Amino acid sequence: MNESSPIRTDTARAYQPGEAPAREVRTRRFRPIRWLVILMLLAGAGAIGHRWYEARTDKGAEPATAHKGGGRGGRHGGADMPQAVGVATVTTGDMPVVLQGLGTVTPLATVTVKSQISGYLTQVKFREGQTVKAGDELAQIDSRPYEALLAQYQGQLARDQALLQNSKLDLQRYQTLNRQDSISKQNVDTQGALVKQNEGTVAADQALVDQQKLNIAYTHITSPVDGRVGLRQVDQGNYISAASTAIVVVTQLHPISVIFTLPEDDVARVMRQVRAGAKLTVRAYDRGDAHEIAAGRLDTVDNQIDTTTGTVKLRALFDNGDEELFPNQFVNAKLTVDTVRGAALVPNASLLQGTPGTYVYLMDGDNKVTVRPIKTGETDGTNTVVVSGLKPGDRVVTDGTDRLKDGAPVRITEGAQAAAGDGKAAEAKPDGKGEVKSGAPTDAAADAQGTAEGGRRHRRRQAQ
Repeated sequence: MNESSPIRTDTARAYQPGEAPAREVRTRRFRPIRWLVILMLLAGAGAIGHRWYEARTDKGAEPATAHKGGGRGGRHGGADMPQAVGVATVTTGDMPVVLQGLGTVTPLATVTVKSQISGYLTQVKFREGQTVKAGDELAQIDSRPYEALLAQYQGQLARDQALLQNSKLDLQRYQTLNRQDSISKQNVDTQGALVKQNEGTVAADQALVDQQKLNIAYTHITSPVDGRVGLRQVDQGNYISAASTAIVVVTQLHPISVIFTLPEDDVARVMRQVRAGAKLTVRAYDRGDAHEIAAGRLDTVDNQIDTTTGTVKLRALFDNGDEELFPNQFVNAKLTVDTVRGAALVPNASLLQGTPGTYVYLMDGDNKVTVRPIKTGETDGTNTVVVSGLKPGDRVVTDGTDRLKDGAPVRITEGAQAAAGDGKAAEAKPDGKGEVKSGAPTDAAADAQGTAEGGRRHRRRQAQ
């Protein structure tokens, strides 16, 4: 037989020292797989047994628990149990139509007080933060140089007035002599021109005198408007340059305005009310849009739309008697342009969005709900106007809508049922502004539900 035959080589091959036979190698290779299969079988058997035990425990204890806790089913029976829901009644009320925009408090007058003449600042007569009236003196500049110039110009005026008087007397004499043919007409005309010249000199001197009097008046720096002065920007003793050195800023606070913006789509609605002579109310809210700061009225609308932002500016006036509005403060301005009277109002918590569009779950009796598509109108963040689909007195679900479907069985919580009966519970109680606020289930219902859930969790922990 050939020595290179593969049969002979396989049968005749001798195992090396420490080398195991092939069958033993295959046995060792499959041993961990067998243990893994066994462990998986044991785990599956344990899971099946646990589910069987849990199902028996829940089946025996669920009726009593559901009866005690208000019917909230566990993991295996909840789909067939009535869902606990809170309801609210559709009410009738007034809904204001409010347009909201971002605004900035802008004073009607902000004046940087500067001197109209140059000189040394001798007195500062205001206190920082002081409220002043128009005409109140704020500072004073050294007036002695201007008083000296005034005296000089007054002397020139007196001298030129004397020259003018003398030239007028000479003119009268020349006119008399001319009538007597004792002097030529040229002399008369020359004297008349001299009178005119002296009159011009006197007028110029008078202007210089008036200018110095005005400069002396300018040495007393007064407030041009009513308002509040800010921080002093120059100290006493400094040299003030005319129209360049700022002394203080006076800001008018009463009244004060808010400039805010609205989208261009709202301009037509606002202008219709303005042309009709309506006094539109504007309310200013703080940065967080939670606290109303002040209420005022719309003053004017800008004459053009900003093409970069697509908005238009509006100005509202506020009395600001308590000075709640501060210059350059950021506010949220809310403009009331109209009010919808006698509208059907539904809580926003009941509104849902889906395939039918906007819809609600409408109570069909006391133990079933139905899907009702509706059309909505204006909203104030709490309630919404229902244009069609509901009528006052209908009951809609406000709490527990996540597991509902059309025709699903429900049970009204104890507090919600009482509210639906008398129309005065927290789930659908109109406040003083005609708003409807939705409430939560009563404490008794919440305690019962919590007890049922706690019992189920306790049984499951014991089964584990």
